Amino acid sequence: MTTRFLPPMLAVAGLGSQACVQQRPEIEPFLPDVAQATFVLDVDNPFFPLPAGATWVIEAQTPDGLERIEIEVVPDPRDVNGITATQVKDTAYLDGVLIEDTIDFYAQDTTGNVWYLGEETCVFESNVCVDREGSWEYGVDGALPGFQMPASPGIDGVVYRQEFYLGHAEDTGEVIAVSETVTVPAGTFDDCIRTHDASTLDTALDEEKVYCRGVGNVLILEGDVREELVATSLP
Repeated sequence: MTTRFLPPMLAVAGLGSQACVQQRPEIEPFLPDVAQATFVLDVDNPFFPLPAGATWVIEAQTPDGLERIEIEVVPDPRDVNGITATQVKDTAYLDGVLIEDTIDFYAQDTTGNVWYLGEETCVFESNVCVDREGSWEYGVDGALPGFQMPASPGIDGVVYRQEFYLGHAEDTGEVIAVSETVTVPAGTFDDCIRTHDASTLDTALDEEKVYCRGVGNVLILEGDVREELVATSLP
């Protein structure tokens, strides 16, 4: 799965007429060809910037309690099948108790697309790792990477694969709105895009994520849960 800032169709300022296009099940998701990509060292896509040491905190009030997700760009890169990947640590708590810990791997190509290259994830119960399902890495057991963020995101009707590890990780994304303005506890942000995330493996997955220029992911909506950025070390 992609980065888990965990997510309602609630009103967001500045939606306009371009928002809320449902993913069409008849469209075959596009799997970009990683063999044709050339990668650079830094991830600086304006809608998904990952400078070393940057942090984000996202919170949501859920029926089970207060969920808090702490995200940090790890300074040390990782080799993923010959690609130098940026590592992002993503730790989730419920009422202060650790429930999930993940390291995601990303890399950017020369045209500006951000690729999702895999993850190491674990679900915790009573501080014990009990489930690593969903972990995958490009090049292992046939797993292939996809786009986390297109170079120039726009409303083009393309449903793109974010990952493809058959039977284990099959998330997809689609840009469904642009030029939004969104207000969350961390502030009001302009020039934002909205994606619809789903899965060809898990049909229950139905998320909308809002990414804002220069900041990244600020809002996730799923069902009756609204996950909002409350703090970031980015300017």
